[in-house]
Amino acid sequence: MHKKLFIPGPVEIHPDILAAMATPMIGHRMKEYAELHGRVTAGLKKLLFTQDRVFLATSSAFGVMEGAVRNLVGKRCANFCNGAFSDKWHDVTLRCGKQADAIRFDWGRPVTPEAVEQALSTGRYDSMTMIHNETSTGVMSPLAEIAEVMKRFPDVMFIVDTVSSMSALKVPVDELGIDSCIFGVQKAFALPPGLAVFSASERALERAETVEGRGYYFDFLEFAVNDEKDNTPSTPCISQIYAMANQLERIFAEGLEQRWARHRELAACVSGWMNEHGFDFFVAEPHRSVTLTCIANNRGIDLKKLKVALGERGYAFDDGYGKLKGETFRIAHMGDLLPEELKEYLAVIDQLMTGA
Repeated sequence: MHKKLFIPGPVEIHPDILAAMATPMIGHRMKEYAELHGRVTAGLKKLLFTQDRVFLATSSAFGVMEGAVRNLVGKRCANFCNGAFSDKWHDVTLRCGKQADAIRFDWGRPVTPEAVEQALSTGRYDSMTMIHNETSTGVMSPLAEIAEVMKRFPDVMFIVDTVSSMSALKVPVDELGIDSCIFGVQKAFALPPGLAVFSASERALERAETVEGRGYYFDFLEFAVNDEKDNTPSTPCISQIYAMANQLERIFAEGLEQRWARHRELAACVSGWMNEHGFDFFVAEPHRSVTLTCIANNRGIDLKKLKVALGERGYAFDDGYGKLKGETFRIAHMGDLLPEELKEYLAVIDQLMTGA
């Protein structure tokens, strides 16, 4: 039995997307692929509100997150850490042999502009990393306010992961001055996992030219050279890129404003349900994610039992991540999810919690 996914990635995939992945194969050095690749990157630039290069990588987001560190950190990196995945990014930075410091926040708290200002004012760093929407805790950091701070440090690379926010709300890359915006596609973008997208500003490409040890697979300069031919350095996941082309058509057919509004409606639906049932938020306003809600288990629900019961009903349930497992649970409301589907899921949880 297929369990309908209400976990924070991978999310449920629309049948049109699965059908697009069955498109007959082409060679990645054929003109047909170049046409597909160019069409997809043009659509992504429109979605990201950028004129920068946008590249496609066959990997998870962490492949490119490592790649960004290897390409853009010359002196020392400030890793802003406020959850499991941003903590991991710091570990990855160190494993790449880079000098780096973790600027830590309690889980559930956002990265703040004040902390960014304080760290970068030391002059120690030439790069910074942060996750816009920390999936482990459901906290969304104030990206626009942080971007204003970053404009005062033009020599510091601004590297941002948007894996669980991109397409669910407006992230205007050029306006924000992001040097590399990174996201995997299995969360808010609602594609199967295995494809990562990243932008690279001209500043980022210039920095990469000065950095040794970039490797090959994620070398930004290799991507730039191949981008001139609407291609990738290595064999791409062509079926995934067919799916991306289909999803971009679907996103623009829905309309960006409408897609963003639908995600706000979904988040409000979960908030209303929580209030009705006496659950507390793990994250305080105004920093709650619009794509997933992290709920404190203040009612002492047996989440393991609930997870099993929901599985038997055909739903995948998340009972918290890492050190928050059992203390919180997360409800994802992102991608192509419709309000009526979310309400159906919440109604089933209601039945199971009341023993109906």
